[in-house]
Amino acid sequence: MSIVPPKLQRVSKLTITFLVDNNLEWMTKLPPGFTHELQQHIPHSRKAGTGEPGAGVPVLDFNDFCCGAHGFSALIETEPVLAIYGGDATAPGGSAEGALDPAAHYYTLFDTGPDSLSLVRNIRALQVPITKIDRVVTSHWHSDHTGGLLSFLDLRRKCVEDGVTTPPLTSAGADVEGDIHRAQASKTESNPSSPATKEAGGSVSTCTVDVHPSRPHLRGIAPPPTWKKVLCALPPDPSFDAIEAAGGIVEKRDDGHTVAGGTVWISGEVPRVTEWEKGLLGGVRWVKEGEDAWRDHATRKGDLEASSEDDVIEPAGEAGTGKWIAEPHIMDERYAVVDVEGKGLVVFSSCSHAGIVNVIRDAVKTFNRPIYMIVGGLHLASADLYPRIEPTVKFLSETLRPAPTYILPMHCTGWKAKIALEEALGEGVVPAGVGHRVEIIGTKEVEGVDARRMWVSIVE
Repeated sequence: MSIVPPKLQRVSKLTITFLVDNNLEWMTKLPPGFTHELQQHIPHSRKAGTGEPGAGVPVLDFNDFCCGAHGFSALIETEPVLAIYGGDATAPGGSAEGALDPAAHYYTLFDTGPDSLSLVRNIRALQVPITKIDRVVTSHWHSDHTGGLLSFLDLRRKCVEDGVTTPPLTSAGADVEGDIHRAQASKTESNPSSPATKEAGGSVSTCTVDVHPSRPHLRGIAPPPTWKKVLCALPPDPSFDAIEAAGGIVEKRDDGHTVAGGTVWISGEVPRVTEWEKGLLGGVRWVKEGEDAWRDHATRKGDLEASSEDDVIEPAGEAGTGKWIAEPHIMDERYAVVDVEGKGLVVFSSCSHAGIVNVIRDAVKTFNRPIYMIVGGLHLASADLYPRIEPTVKFLSETLRPAPTYILPMHCTGWKAKIALEEALGEGVVPAGVGHRVEIIGTKEVEGVDARRMWVSIVE
């Protein structure tokens, strides 16, 4: 019995704007369709006035440029492929009942970076139409991916209240400190949610926040060689109450589903099938007594190596409060997919704790479409993960056929892995970073004819 793939509407155009990443890259040669940050500032830069040196030339203000940060956030803009059937505008393979707006243009924010400063600064810097973003998707509960959520929601709400689509530049006197204080205050305030309403100019009054339901109390890092002594805890992720207080509508999902008019797929749990992709070895989670994870963490679904009751993570919690448990597989992690007509799948994997090979295997199995581009952190940076680099590169360059046209190794990929990928795949490996913009234009597919070129295979 064949597997029926989910209904993911293909897009005629995909635009990606990188709003948070570890890397800043202004000068490297980029492929067609990629734009450096600098060119994006020229249209809204002040021109030197009459009598000034260089009169009429745009003058850059570096206060309005992006900053780098350890984390990830990407704005995904999708425009669906439409065909006219009996007068109804529908996507190929769709139905009139689920008809799309012929002028539809969807804005989805995938992750929010690590803090209350970087994302909102960079949104201002790149003049992002923040009120058109009607959904935020968090890939997983780690604060370098959720830390900017509350300040984003606060800035968005303020723009809606002020009737503007795009927030002012920092140099224009933006109240950045006020954004931060309001986001912090929202942790203790309440704000009833209401249905989203479309307003003039494509703005949407409310914003859905798509999260995995298994939010941890706290996560931390236990370094090698023992992996059993907690070095530090990560900042707590925003609570569901805090998200709602900041104006977000919380939607808890652990299943695969489409968003953005059916043009973006958000995965469910990623099957762990690759033997050497063992997750984040030093990942630990704080659990409270009586929770499921307290009782059965040694045999939790997805763990490849069971631990014994003697495997105590230090420091131990006070009696009756909770304890640290090993959590290498980060089972709440999700990836996103966009299918560009005539190109194939663009896969967003922010941190790849599940393993990028596992992610790509699942995407190929789910959609049976070639992988055009891989975007995000491949989590191969630390020395304990170096042994995974060679088999990962071999899978992406040889086992997966055809190999991806582009790989954008970002965030937590690491220098050694980037070099290895470039040696195997050449200019298809792009040094993308914060402030870059990528436009992917689809090409028309003819049903039955293009099947010969839109194939994919995993050759073991």
